[in-house]
Amino acid sequence: LVLSCVDNFDARLSVNLACLELSQPWMESGVSEQATSGHIQLLIPGRTPCYQCIPPLVVATGEQQPKREGFCAASLPTTMGIIAGFLAQNALKYLLRFGTVSSYVGYDALTDTFPNITLKANPECTNKVCLQRQHEHSSRPQEPKKPADVRKKPVAPAVDAEWGMTVVESSQDDTAVAEGLEYAFLRSAEVKEQEAPEDSVSGGSSLEQLKARLKGLST
Repeated sequence: LVLSCVDNFDARLSVNLACLELSQPWMESGVSEQATSGHIQLLIPGRTPCYQCIPPLVVATGEQQPKREGFCAASLPTTMGIIAGFLAQNALKYLLRFGTVSSYVGYDALTDTFPNITLKANPECTNKVCLQRQHEHSSRPQEPKKPADVRKKPVAPAVDAEWGMTVVESSQDDTAVAEGLEYAFLRSAEVKEQEAPEDSVSGGSSLEQLKARLKGLST
């Protein structure tokens, strides 16, 4: 897979011609002169448009592209970083075969929109090699579609208790820890044992009973 990040039409057309002749898939990327938009595009010879398939792409004639006087292409690292991220992510999906590999994804920084469209090769492309690759692709036998799996999933047998678990009584203290270990905090049972009711005293006598005894002694 070839990843193209060149910045002019002549270089893109050169990469396009080389990949067409070698039947080499490649991904093209670019940022506009104003640096506020960009795109990535997957190009597979014969299956998708080549770089000359879709207007208004200009075919190079071997002459230098004219430069517009008084205009300097802008450079915005944030836009370039977003386009580079999309290009790398699309390349990973293509190579590792996961997710959906996008045919064309654009980015408009002014409106934060990401147009995603599917492109088809142009049967009237001016590039003869592209037309040859389209003919080769159309003449290949189509892979048969795999039938849908309509088999029913096996049903697990029913059990008497949910999850196959049963409850048994145990006289052992399940909260005991192994030798050499101790709880960092008191357990609720230990806290209840240490806390005595406010209206009770040792020996099981209530506070009212104790007052009555003291009153009897004073008389």
